[in-house]
Amino acid sequence: MASDEKDSLGGRLGRYARVGTSVGGLAVKLAGQRYLGFGLDRDKHAGELKAALGGLKGPLMKAAQLLATIPDALPPEYARELAQLQANAPAMGWAFVRRRMASELGPDWQAKFARFDKEASFAASLGQVHRATLLDGREVAAKLQYPDMSSALEADLNQLKLVFAIGQRFDPAIRTDEIHTEITNRLREELDYRREARHAALYRHMLRDEPQVHVPGVVDSHSTERLLTMDWLQGEPLLNWKTRSQEERDALAIAMFRAWYVPFYFYGAIHGDPHLGNYSVRPDGSVNLMDFGCIRIFPPRFVRGSIELYRALMTDDEARAVAAYEDWGFTGLSKEMVAILNRWAAFLYGPLMDDRPRRLTEGMAEGYGREMAQNVFGELRKMGGVRPPREFVFMDRAAIGLGSVFIHLRASINWHQLFEGMIDGFDVDALTHRQDLALKEAGLEDASQP
Repeated sequence: MASDEKDSLGGRLGRYARVGTSVGGLAVKLAGQRYLGFGLDRDKHAGELKAALGGLKGPLMKAAQLLATIPDALPPEYARELAQLQANAPAMGWAFVRRRMASELGPDWQAKFARFDKEASFAASLGQVHRATLLDGREVAAKLQYPDMSSALEADLNQLKLVFAIGQRFDPAIRTDEIHTEITNRLREELDYRREARHAALYRHMLRDEPQVHVPGVVDSHSTERLLTMDWLQGEPLLNWKTRSQEERDALAIAMFRAWYVPFYFYGAIHGDPHLGNYSVRPDGSVNLMDFGCIRIFPPRFVRGSIELYRALMTDDEARAVAAYEDWGFTGLSKEMVAILNRWAAFLYGPLMDDRPRRLTEGMAEGYGREMAQNVFGELRKMGGVRPPREFVFMDRAAIGLGSVFIHLRASINWHQLFEGMIDGFDVDALTHRQDLALKEAGLEDASQP
């Protein structure tokens, strides 16, 4: 490992100083309001928090964006502000890129490419992408991690506890210890580009029979732990398709649905980051799926639970719903808590239970989803709160992200028939077998992540 890449004490201390000044000062203000009786304008404070995190970029900002999608993990003022953060960092200059590439592929790295664009095509929170051409003419995307990200991540994960403390001060319905654990584990994985290469291999296997979904191949000879070179997939932003015909928009929505949920319901895996920059659309309406850093692999029982809860809601079977929540990892749920959770589940599953073509938001006023969430979690708060299993973090993120895509496209689909076709004949033992084989083929030995 190059000297500037180590999780160094100096790197962590520098990061602590920068993050601590930004976030720690806001936490002190909050503590003053709670314990000393100072007044605090929560909207203004939320804006200051957004400004502090947006200036930092890197892992903490990425975690803050994620937190904004979890109902009641943070007060609504904070969630609104953090949801606006964009994972766009200033790109490294060419001199910096040359040094970083030399540290990954050796001093003669440029001789391994026929062309390598000096300007980054994309710059995000953890790294940037350069378009290049290999000696054999293959067009590729070279994703290069920013320097000292390991130190930045470990510093940010410690400071993330302060961000959680902001929400906890307001006594949220969700207890966030499992959420913190899940975010910590997944962000550490995102820094390992060799693991991301295996994730891409897993997705090529799982989606090999989906003609409307494309997954890039990895160039192993040009990849390291901090450099990932994959096929360049040509496409345009999904939002460009908002003006297409209803038929084209619906077909694209179905392709997106299958890109995310064939892996989940057949293999127990989910792409946990349906960010608009992580996919593009080809002229024929098929989807390019990119960026495999944030992949969640679930125990098969979790997948069974999601199907069983749907069946329980369709048949109004409370005992079946309780068994489904237990499959998900909930424990000690009272009858009252089950009733409250069922209200939330009925809202989420609503479009899947309605056997007709419809839009996701049909019959809902703007902001209805957040209002529903606040009501449900407000009731849970009165009952002492609930600790969601850590698997929920990225499952919810995927559902919320995909839902926003379908709303953007104004897709009108029979979601019930689409979902029933996906889960028809589901067998948990068959899923377990498929998952084991797929993970082994991709070099991912663990069937469920810690």
